[in-house]
Amino acid sequence: MPRFAANLSMMYQEYAFLDRFFPAVDDGFKGVEFLFPYEFSIAEVALKKNDSGLNVALFNAPPGDWSAGERGIASLPGRQDEFKRSLDTALEYSSALGNSRLHVMAGLLEPGADRAAHRAVYLENLAYAAQQAAPLGLTIVIEPINVRDIPGFFLNRQDEAHAICREVGATNLKVQFDFYHCQITEGDLATTLRQYIESVGHIQIASVPDRHEPDEGEVNFAYLMKLVDELGYHGWVGAEYRPRGKTSEGLGWLRAWE
Repeated sequence: MPRFAANLSMMYQEYAFLDRFFPAVDDGFKGVEFLFPYEFSIAEVALKKNDSGLNVALFNAPPGDWSAGERGIASLPGRQDEFKRSLDTALEYSSALGNSRLHVMAGLLEPGADRAAHRAVYLENLAYAAQQAAPLGLTIVIEPINVRDIPGFFLNRQDEAHAICREVGATNLKVQFDFYHCQITEGDLATTLRQYIESVGHIQIASVPDRHEPDEGEVNFAYLMKLVDELGYHGWVGAEYRPRGKTSEGLGWLRAWE
């Protein structure tokens, strides 16, 4: 079965963030991912990562003003210099944490905004990010996100995301395939994964519709994880869900798939 990485931003909420690494180890995870490490110094996060022996699979570049509702700045006209500075920050963390994937969030498209202008900025910023990340052996990933969870998010569909990657043309720019978001937006998960697997750079899972453990709801994850193996995907699968209770008590799905 695939290699699973615990998402430390959503799982193990019963602990402070820096205290979540070792419970993940105790539960058998070999890798972790998280949204944003920037509240903590590079040294603090690197110490936890190194002491725990965990691999950091992925985290996100700074998203703008998250508390004010921003959800990324990569597609926002007039923010290109800020995007470059934020990328510099993310790459400093990547150099210390050794993650192989960095997620760059597209941002919101406000009502009445010029989508073509946003798309042009997005491609420009993604080309820059991929170029800057290449010397670190780092792959930039972009993620289609459903508009139920994030209304107005710029990028929503797998086909559009893969088209953008082809247009940019960087070998280290790929798509994050989140089964939760894809099911809500477009469904047809197995066929879509088969179609685009060659340019999928990271996978994430959570139940639909409630975003809990992947052992309930409308998606057959046991079937999909077998398909992931059959298609030759060797990357991490991030468990990006909100546990129904204490994280460790809800890991029956992981035990069943080991």
